[in-house]
Amino acid sequence: MLTETSRGNTDPPLKNEPGPSLGSGAAVLPVSGLGSLVTTSSGLAKGESSLTAADEAEPNRILVVGGQGNDLHLADGRKILDACGGAAVACLGHGVKEISDAIMSQISTISYVPWGFLDSQSRRDMSKWLSDSSNGHFKKAWITSSGSEAMEGAIKLAHEYFVWIGEPQRVNFIAREESYHGITLGALSVGGHLVRRGPFESLLFAGVHRIPACNAYRQKLSGETDEEFVSRKAEELEAIFIQAGPDTVAAFVAEPVVGAASGCVPSFLGYFKAMKAVCDKYGALLVLDEVMCGMGRTGTLHAWEQEGVIPDIQAIGKGLGGGYLPASAILASGKIVHAMEAKNAAFTHGHTYMDHPVVCAAALRVQQIIQRDNLLSNVRSQGKYLEKLLRDKLLSHPIVGDVRGRGLFWGVELVKDKITKKPFDPELQLARRVHETALSEPYNMAVYFGQGCAGQAKGDHIMIMPAYNVTRDVIETIVDKFTAVIDDIYGKLEKKDFNFPN
Repeated sequence: MLTETSRGNTDPPLKNEPGPSLGSGAAVLPVSGLGSLVTTSSGLAKGESSLTAADEAEPNRILVVGGQGNDLHLADGRKILDACGGAAVACLGHGVKEISDAIMSQISTISYVPWGFLDSQSRRDMSKWLSDSSNGHFKKAWITSSGSEAMEGAIKLAHEYFVWIGEPQRVNFIAREESYHGITLGALSVGGHLVRRGPFESLLFAGVHRIPACNAYRQKLSGETDEEFVSRKAEELEAIFIQAGPDTVAAFVAEPVVGAASGCVPSFLGYFKAMKAVCDKYGALLVLDEVMCGMGRTGTLHAWEQEGVIPDIQAIGKGLGGGYLPASAILASGKIVHAMEAKNAAFTHGHTYMDHPVVCAAALRVQQIIQRDNLLSNVRSQGKYLEKLLRDKLLSHPIVGDVRGRGLFWGVELVKDKITKKPFDPELQLARRVHETALSEPYNMAVYFGQGCAGQAKGDHIMIMPAYNVTRDVIETIVDKFTAVIDDIYGKLEKKDFNFPN
């Protein structure tokens, strides 16, 4: 049971930087069942549009006027196959009436309570569900409204835990290169996404030490055994602990399967067990960022279930609320909560809309549907089929270097040279061009794209992340369309025709 003590990304696409036009707040999707809530402040009827000068200056933000199932309906009359759910958000697709009904029911009961001194039943129900999902490992949840919020809170909680137990000098964090943990300053400081960090480097805190990511495709040495590779990764972590000062490190922060920064790169077998052993040796916490890869996306509710470790603190988001309302959470283990209670303390953290009753009601209904309909089994089975088709149709392609992922979370890395794994010139922005080509006629499909998987802001990857209730025929359509898009792009590269959509 979660305790009650407390007090006080969807990731934004940036200019010329990874992120799909159909995600991250690019448009409003009217949902069946919301009725009179779907209105505009200007009084325009649903489906009408009022263009401002700012809208005209952002032609890449395509207007979506509706959505149902796997499809998005555009103002220009086209129907787009949503093969990515934005940034892996729309885990149940669009227009699920059960969820909009739950939202309306909660609004009619109570729409908002201040979390500091009042509570709601939906918050209690959501918190209990999250604790039960970990067999009671997590004793406390703070429900927030974005992955960045959740990771910002997780970083603060990791440090405050050490304040509670009398080790306030633990102010440093160890994180990985080619990582992304959110766009707020603390989360951005921990992340290694060079493009998103760039404009704010002078504002980011310095207490973050980095180790190479766990990317077998780019890092495993010729002749190196699996055990040797994992051992080398653990040695890299231990070396950084020693360099930083072992008793100054609060936590090691990582994604079990790296999302937007590297394109669905799974950890190597045994990796997290080895990293957790190093953390335990030096008394540091393990903080897992499952904002993108968690809540069922990789085939288990928590991605760590496939790693043989359990984190001390976890951040979740995206698939928690499925995009129906902005939902994320900070989850604290018994170890953290017991230290807090022993000091009769509370987490010094809070947001106005934290533990929002309507957000909790929406997220809980999303999770109940996933559980009731046995959708994690579908994620695993359809994910294996997606993997097979992607590998069969694309691994031999001249510009495809790697196909990797887990569950319904798959990335395709594009390379200029398959032998040397040399990436394309980042100025070409090849992944963005793939995304824009896929979105255009005749393909009409949304995929997610990113740059940086090869390090130093180089390397192009595309991510395919359909809804958990996707069917076999839709998987086939996605792969057929995507293969045709890659062939289209390759043809233009061969002709040195770089004047395709930019």
